[in-house]
Amino acid sequence: MARKSIEAREVKRAKMVAKYADLRKKLKDAGDWDALDKLPRNSSKKRMHNRCQLTGRPKGYMRKFGICRVVFRKMALEGKIPGITKASW
Repeated sequence: MARKSIEAREVKRAKMVAKYADLRKKLKDAGDWDALDKLPRNSSKKRMHNRCQLTGRPKGYMRKFGICRVVFRKMALEGKIPGITKASW
């Protein structure tokens, strides 16, 4: 489990990215780099990091499901993810 402060930081970044998305796009299209420099750093989408929605784990993240590999395996074995079964041959 990730610390709550780190998870909260990512949520805060996501809100800031959404808030400044239109303004950043306009400034980039206009080529106004000085105005872009004055915006908050966390308003850049590049600073966001994918984390597991359930545990907050940063590594082993699976984009299609939005969770980490550990939680994915556990949920798949319990049958909580539709269409996913353990391979056997």
